[in-house]
Amino acid sequence: MASVTYEHVYKKFGDVVAVDDLDIQVADKEFLVLVGPSGCGKTTALRLLAGLEEITSGRILIGDRVVNDVAPKDRDIAMVFQSYALYPHLSVYDNMAFGLKLRKVPRQEIDRRVKEAAEILGIQNLLDRKPRQLSGGQRQRVAVGRAIVREPKVFLFDEPLSNLDAKLRVAMRAEISKLHQRLQTTFIYVTHDQTEAMTMATRIAVINKGKLQQLDTPQNLYDRPGNLFVAGFIGSPAMNFFNGKLVKDGEKLIVDTGDFAVPIPAERAKVYLPHTGKNIVFGIRPENIHDPDFIPPGIHAEKVAARVDVTELMGNEIFVYLVSGQNTFIARVDPRSRFRIGDQVQIALNMDNFHIFDAETEQAIR
Repeated sequence: MASVTYEHVYKKFGDVVAVDDLDIQVADKEFLVLVGPSGCGKTTALRLLAGLEEITSGRILIGDRVVNDVAPKDRDIAMVFQSYALYPHLSVYDNMAFGLKLRKVPRQEIDRRVKEAAEILGIQNLLDRKPRQLSGGQRQRVAVGRAIVREPKVFLFDEPLSNLDAKLRVAMRAEISKLHQRLQTTFIYVTHDQTEAMTMATRIAVINKGKLQQLDTPQNLYDRPGNLFVAGFIGSPAMNFFNGKLVKDGEKLIVDTGDFAVPIPAERAKVYLPHTGKNIVFGIRPENIHDPDFIPPGIHAEKVAARVDVTELMGNEIFVYLVSGQNTFIARVDPRSRFRIGDQVQIALNMDNFHIFDAETEQAIR
């Protein structure tokens, strides 16, 4: 078992900075997810750790050992790729055993490790099959099994579920989480899917344009995003944003978007008073916008007029796309709501649960 440390790591491809001053400490046995949009540098960061790319500057440590100049095969890591990368002419058993045979591990030890990994993954009855005889999910299990048999200090996963259908992805998410609990090893997992990140990670590193935006637990990222990018990336549907100003109206502090204005509850207003008169971005998640007929008890609800543009019935909830002046936004409302396309309606904002960002720096104001 081992910790992993990125110390001010940079990676440049010519003039392009793919990883920009990455500084992360991953604890022993932690499940860290690197998440961000395509091209943000998360896979490059993983490949730097694996030794598949050369660091431009900075240091990477596995445990207490600096591995910048250590060959990939000697880093004691195992990597599961987006493509299964199985040898089509070999059986499942031989695919899983291949790396151990190259390392000249004794045959009896190979047999023990392969059968143990197959049992963990529930593929013990597939060991004699060839990859073409397996489903996508089974192939992915074999690829994971090939990593498990190496008994590494660190597991690296590079978008391993992106080739699977939606139902199988949900099942495999749970399998990988259970695998982490069972193996008690450090996992570092790359994905662009924030749902995967939220459901699997002990901590999430949000990356954009090669730079670490925020590193925190899934719940803290959701509740307390540090900037506009994190707020918009974490959560589905994404947070709604409205450009506006903070203005005083007597004793009240108001968020004025131009199309609507809502007062901030007195107990929260103190934080924002120094920013009165400044341009801000008001953020509120779809789940904090309600049908006035189904407002949860005990919240500060402020009503806003809007027009219903589109509705999407999800069964247990309805996504309502709304227009208020120049602003379009999404509400996630009770399935009993009777909103219809084209209706002029009142919707209720939960003013106990909103976010305000500085329009210039895009940092959260707290």
